Amino acid sequence: MNNSRKIILFVSVLISIAIVLGIWAEIVKKNKHLPNAVPIPITIPNEDNWPMFRGSQGLLGRAQGELPESLDLIWKFKTEGAVKSSPVIDSNLIYVGSSDCNIYAIDLHNGEKVWVYKTDDAVEAAPLCINGVVYAGSSGGFLYAIDANSGQFKWKYETDGQILGAANWTYSPDGQNIWIIVGSYDNFLHCVNSTDGKPVWKYESENYINGSPAVEGKYAVFGGCDSVIHVVSLSNGKQAAKIEGGSYIAASAAILDGQVYVGNYDNIFIKADIKTEKILWQYTESDSPFFSSPAVGQDYIVVGSRDEHVHCINRNDGKKIWTFQTLGEVDSSPVICGDKVIFGSNDGRIYMVKLSDGSKIWSYETGQGINSSPAVAQGMVVVGCDDGYIYAFGTKK
Repeated sequence: MNNSRKIILFVSVLISIAIVLGIWAEIVKKNKHLPNAVPIPITIPNEDNWPMFRGSQGLLGRAQGELPESLDLIWKFKTEGAVKSSPVIDSNLIYVGSSDCNIYAIDLHNGEKVWVYKTDDAVEAAPLCINGVVYAGSSGGFLYAIDANSGQFKWKYETDGQILGAANWTYSPDGQNIWIIVGSYDNFLHCVNSTDGKPVWKYESENYINGSPAVEGKYAVFGGCDSVIHVVSLSNGKQAAKIEGGSYIAASAAILDGQVYVGNYDNIFIKADIKTEKILWQYTESDSPFFSSPAVGQDYIVVGSRDEHVHCINRNDGKKIWTFQTLGEVDSSPVICGDKVIFGSNDGRIYMVKLSDGSKIWSYETGQGINSSPAVAQGMVVVGCDDGYIYAFGTKK
C-alpha cells in the first residue's frame, strides 16, 4: 500500500471516530446521567438474609428456603425494654430496636451482642439494612443512619412526629444514589438521601402515617390514618393515585404487580388496583381491626387481626380459605416460608401453621405478648417480645 492510500485510510478512520464521538456526545447531552447510570449494587433478599421489614421492598412477607417441622430455641437476648420492633437479618447479623431506646446488632448464630447504639427515644420501627448501613426511626421523630458493622453514627434526619413504621428504599432516577423513604406522625412521607440524610422531597397526607411504605417500580404506596391508600411517585414525591380505604389504615400495605393489599380499622381487608384506582375485592370475615400486615403468597394472603385470628384469603377472589384462632390479638405480621406460616400473638406465643389448611404445626410460649413480626433466614426464625427479649429459633445441631 502506497503512502497516499495509507493517508486516506488513516483520515477515514479518524472521521469515523469523530462521527461516533459526535453521536455519543449528543446522547450524553440529552441524557447526562447515561454514562454513569449503573445502579449501586445492593444485597438481594434471599434465603440467607431478611434485610428489611417484611423481607423486601414490596413488603410481601415471603421468605425463601424451608423451615423444619419443629423449631428449637437456639438463644434469647435481653434488652431493657419491650421489643416491639421487628428484627432484620443481614450478613449473619440481626438488627433490632427496643423500647430501651437502643438499636442492637446481634450475632445470628450465637446471640452475642456485636454493638449497641443509643437513640433519643424508644425504637419500635423495624430497621432497614442496605449497603452496610442500618436505618431506623425512633419515637422521638428521628431517622438514624448507623454503620452496620461498627455501630458508628453516620447521620440523623429529624421529622416533626414519631416514626413507628420501618423505612424503605429506592434508587434515585439516575441510579447514582439510594433514597430512604419513611413515614412519620407529622403526616409526611419523607424521602432523604442515604449518603448524608439530606431531604429530597416530602409528600403530605392528611393524618398520621403509622406503617411502612411499600415500594414497587416507580411508586411508593402506603395507607394513612386519613383513610386513604396513597400512591406516590418516587422520582418527585407527587401524588400518582389515590384510593379511598374506607377507614383509617394503621397497617403497612403490601404491593405486587400494581395491586395493593391492606386491612383497615373497620375490620375490612382490601385488594386494590393502583392503575384503575379501584378496590377489586373486600374481605369482611373479621370482626376487629387489622393492624397486622399481610403476607402475599402465590395464591393466598395471610394476615392477623385483632379478632384473635389469623386469616388466610384467596388472593384472586377474596374468599376465606381458613382461619386460625389464638388467645390474643394478632398485630404481628405473618411470614410465609414454603408450605408454612409463622407469626406471633399477644397471647404470648409464636406459632407455625400449615399454609394449605391452617393446622398448627408448632408453637412456643414466651409468656408475654408478641407484637414484633418474625424475620426468617437460614432456616431460623427471629422475633422480639414484650418481655424485652429477642428470641431465635432453629434446629439444634
